[in-house]
Amino acid sequence: MTRVSRDFGNTMQKDAVPAVSADVVFASSRFPNYKIGANNQVVDGKDDPKVLSMKEVVARETAQLLEQQKRLSVRDLANKFEKGLAAAAKLSEEAKLREAASLEKHVLLKKLRDALESLRGRVAGRNKDDVEEAIAMVEALAVQLTQREGELIQEKAEVKKLADFLKKASEDAKKLVDEERAFARAEIESARAAVQRVEESLQEHERMSRASGKQDFEELMKEVQEARRIKMLHQPSKLAMSKRIEEKLSDSYELDGSEALGSYLRIKPCSNNGPELSKCSIQWYRVPSEGGKRELISGATKSVYAPEPFDVGRILQAEITYNGQQITLTTTGAVDPAPGLGSYVEALVRKHDVEFHVVVTQMNGVDHPSESIHVLHVGKMRIKLCKGKMTIAKEYYSTSMQLCGVRGGGNAAAQALFWQAKKGVSFVLAFESERERNATIMLARRFAFDCNIMLAGPEDRSPLGS
Repeated sequence: MTRVSRDFGNTMQKDAVPAVSADVVFASSRFPNYKIGANNQVVDGKDDPKVLSMKEVVARETAQLLEQQKRLSVRDLANKFEKGLAAAAKLSEEAKLREAASLEKHVLLKKLRDALESLRGRVAGRNKDDVEEAIAMVEALAVQLTQREGELIQEKAEVKKLADFLKKASEDAKKLVDEERAFARAEIESARAAVQRVEESLQEHERMSRASGKQDFEELMKEVQEARRIKMLHQPSKLAMSKRIEEKLSDSYELDGSEALGSYLRIKPCSNNGPELSKCSIQWYRVPSEGGKRELISGATKSVYAPEPFDVGRILQAEITYNGQQITLTTTGAVDPAPGLGSYVEALVRKHDVEFHVVVTQMNGVDHPSESIHVLHVGKMRIKLCKGKMTIAKEYYSTSMQLCGVRGGGNAAAQALFWQAKKGVSFVLAFESERERNATIMLARRFAFDCNIMLAGPEDRSPLGS
C-alpha cells in the first residue's frame, strides 16, 4: 500500500490553486497577487517589488480601458473571484473524498491485522515469523495513515480559510467596483452640467454681442447717412442735372436707409419743392462697383427697395421720372453684406432639408388675410410650403420657378420674398427675420445651381408686394 501524495497538480492544474501550508499568515487584507509561471507553476506575487493595492489595481485597469479598450468588465472581475471560490470548493470536496477513503483504509487495515493475529496463533516456526513481520508492517501503515489523516484535517481547515478569504475579497471587490461606478456616474453628470453651463454662457455672450453689434452698426449708419446728406448738399454737381427742373428735382429727394443687406432704402423728399412721388415713375437699377452696364431690377418700381443677396458688392440707383425729366439717386457705395450671413448659410448647406417659419401675405397676387404660421422647406432638390401636415405647394427646381426679394412692401420688405413655384402659382412670404429671408434666397439659388437651374426674379412683371 502506497502513501497518499499531497500533489494536487493532476486534479487542479487547470485552476492553478496551490496547497496552503499549516503556518500560513496573510500579511494584508487584500487577495494575494498570484501569477502563473513556466510549466503552469504558481508564483506568489510577493516576490514582485511592484505589488499594488486593490485600489491601485482598479485604477490601473481603468487607465487600460481608456487606452486599449481591453479592461475587464465588472462581470469578468466577478467571474475571476467566482473561479477562485469554485477552486476552493473543489479542494474542499476532494479533501472530503480523501477523508472517506482514509476511513475505508483504516477499516481494511484493522480487518487485515485481525486476520494476521488469528493466523499467528495457528502457525509456528518460520511462518509465524513471517506473520509477525506482516503484522508489524500493517501497524506501521496504520501509523502512517493516522499521520496522513492529521495532514488532511489541517489542509481542510486551510482550504476553508482560503475559501472564506476569497469570498470576502470578492464581496470587497464588488463593493469597490460599485463605488467606482457610482463615482464615475457622478463625474459624468457633473461634466454634463458644466458643459451645459458653458453652452448657456456662450449663447448669452453671443446674444449680447449681437445686440451690441447691431446697435453700433445702426449708429454708424446714421452717421454715414448724415455725412452723405451734408456731402450731397455741398456737392450737388454729382447728381445728373441737365436742366433747371432736373436741378429742382435733385434737390427734392434723397436716398435714406442703410446701404447693407438686411435693411431697406427709401426715396425720401428733402424739401417741399418737388412733386409728389406718387406722380413720379420710379425704376431701380444695380450697377457693378467696378463700372459697367447697369442692370434693371424687374418689378422694383416703388419708392422702397430692400436689397437682396444678389445686390451685395453692387451700387444701387433709383431713377425718378417726372414730365419727361429724369434724375438718378445713387448709393454712396456698394451694398455691404450682412454680418455672419455667409457662415450661417454654409452651416445650413450641409443639411438635406432646411425649415423656415413664414406667414403667407399674398397668394397668386391676392392678399392673404390669415396670419397663421406656415413652414417653408428648402431642400436640395425642391421647395415645399406646408401648413401643419397639409402641403400647400411642392415643386422641384425648374426654369419656371422664380425666387427673389419682394419689390416694395414698406418696412417689411427686408423680411419678405416672392416665390413662383410654377406658372400660375405664386406666394409672397414674410419671414421672422431679415437673416432668414436672405438665407432662404441664397440656399435656394445654390441648391438650384447644383441642379443646373438658375433661379431668377420676375421678368418684367407687375410690382410685387405693394
